[in-house]
Amino acid sequence: MTEAVSDRINIFLTVDVQIMNTYFNSHDPAPIYKRQLSHALEEYIAAYIRSAKRYSVIFYKFKCTSEIDKQYAQPLMYAIRRHYSQKKITREKEFEKFKKRSWWLLIVSLLVVLVCQGFVPLLIDTENRLLAALMNSLDIFSWVLLWRPIDVLLFSWNPHLKDISILNKLATAELIIIESEK
Repeated sequence: MTEAVSDRINIFLTVDVQIMNTYFNSHDPAPIYKRQLSHALEEYIAAYIRSAKRYSVIFYKFKCTSEIDKQYAQPLMYAIRRHYSQKKITREKEFEKFKKRSWWLLIVSLLVVLVCQGFVPLLIDTENRLLAALMNSLDIFSWVLLWRPIDVLLFSWNPHLKDISILNKLATAELIIIESEK
C-alpha cells in the first residue's frame, strides 16, 4: 500500500461498470455523482491514508479499461470529493465545538479557583493550623482543577487539525486516469 514515510500517497481504484456499484451505497437511488460512498470504499481509502502526514500529497489513480469506463471517472471523483468535503465540514464543526467546550471549562475552572483562592481565605483565620492545612488543600485542588483544561487547550488541538487537513486533501486530491488495455 504505502511506505513508512508517506510523502506521496496513491489511492488506486478501478473504474469499471460492474465494479463501480460496489463503491456506492446500494440503497441510494441518486445519480452517481451524488451517491453516498459505501463503507467498504471508505475503509479502503482510510487504510491508504493511515500513515498520511500533514505534508503528504494524495493522488487518486483511476484505472480505466475502455472509453465507456472513462466517462464514469469524473462522476466517481465528484462523489468522492463531495463525500470528503462534507466530512471535513462536519469535522470542522466538531473542532469548533471542542474549542468552545475547552474554553468554557477553563473559565469555569478559573471561577472556582477564584472563589477558593480569593474568598475562602477571607473567611478563614490563618493562625489556626487546621485552617492553614485547609488552605494548602485548596491550593492543590486549584492546581488539579486547572490542569486538565490547560492541558487540553495546549496539547489536544493537533489531532483535530491533522484530521481536517487530511480530509481537505482527500476532498481536493488530484485525479490521474490510467488507461490500460483489456
